[in-house]
Amino acid sequence: MAAQFIMPGQIISGTGALTEAKTALGKMGKRPLLVTDPVMVRLGNCAKVEEVLKEQGMEPVVFDGVTGEPTDFMIEAGLESYLQNHCDFLVALGGGSPIDSMKAIGALAEKGGSISDYMGKVIEAEMPPMAAIPTTAGTGSEATQFTIITDTQKDIKMLLKGAVLMPDLAIIDPQFTMTAPASVTAATGLDALCHCVEAYTSGKAQPMSDTFAVSAVKRIFSWLPAAFHDGSSEEARTQMSIAALEAGVAFNNSSVTIIHGMSRPIGALFHVAHGISNAMLMEVCLDFALEGAYDRFGELGRLIGAADLSDSDEAAARKFLEAVTKLTKELQIPTLEEYGIVREDFFKVIDKMAQDAMDSGSPGNTRRAVSIEDVKTLYKALW
Repeated sequence: MAAQFIMPGQIISGTGALTEAKTALGKMGKRPLLVTDPVMVRLGNCAKVEEVLKEQGMEPVVFDGVTGEPTDFMIEAGLESYLQNHCDFLVALGGGSPIDSMKAIGALAEKGGSISDYMGKVIEAEMPPMAAIPTTAGTGSEATQFTIITDTQKDIKMLLKGAVLMPDLAIIDPQFTMTAPASVTAATGLDALCHCVEAYTSGKAQPMSDTFAVSAVKRIFSWLPAAFHDGSSEEARTQMSIAALEAGVAFNNSSVTIIHGMSRPIGALFHVAHGISNAMLMEVCLDFALEGAYDRFGELGRLIGAADLSDSDEAAARKFLEAVTKLTKELQIPTLEEYGIVREDFFKVIDKMAQDAMDSGSPGNTRRAVSIEDVKTLYKALW
């Protein structure tokens, strides 16, 4: 069956990528809105990007109002800054939150309105040029046609999509990931692992997405522990930056499954960082999903060396799950309780979370049939 496959218009990666991208950035416009967060400003990373933009004769406007995972209010503020300053293109510097915010601002730049208007629709708006510079190795947002924005009135994380949301330029420079603390390295790295594992085991997987997913899985198991334990390792940071990009390309073209479907409601209601909530769910969700794709999970087990050819698909799949669980423990991922969530509060909203998860559509991509009762059971299993 024919399948569409899309990627960023241009990718510049490796040490010195930002400098190498000067010419490409110079062709995008004259007055960029640089969407970022206060941490990037404080660390001096924002100044590095501003310098490159100014060298191209531009007048960048900094919007650092992305103070957490993006909400509709943040998007409104960013859009106001874009319009008032007569900007003509967008640059995002940061993790998934600034990049997702950039996409949402771009979607509204021509039409206006609220980002919530796009819930359940494919975004087809006229977009300004967009460049994404990730500072974490995890979200893969620089290579996807998705953006996740919280609707604050409905308390839901909206998964919005449209091919127009794909950045025109992705700048993968590992210098910007060097400042990520170990906890962020763990959370974002495991987010990337979720992306490529779900992409490979999704019912929408295709040969091209499989190629990127497999490469990312192998790269993450080889390099994420090293990046976590020694954040100054340029090689580990470079390899993880590539892995996150690969994982983003993979799930952009084959979709995520049950982990992401169940993760977003936890983030929306309990304000758990996306990568952490994914990691909290990995063991119970993958244990559920194995039965529908022993062959695919088993192949991943063999590829990372957790299983060998003498193992049956089911045995190899179980060994892969064991390796994932071991990795999350090594990276010190907290449980819901350790994170500070009250059990009674969590159980009160399980019905809403399960419905929101199913409504997202992601669980339906799992190769094992998923019911809303299954989702409720898996939420309860986290305790």
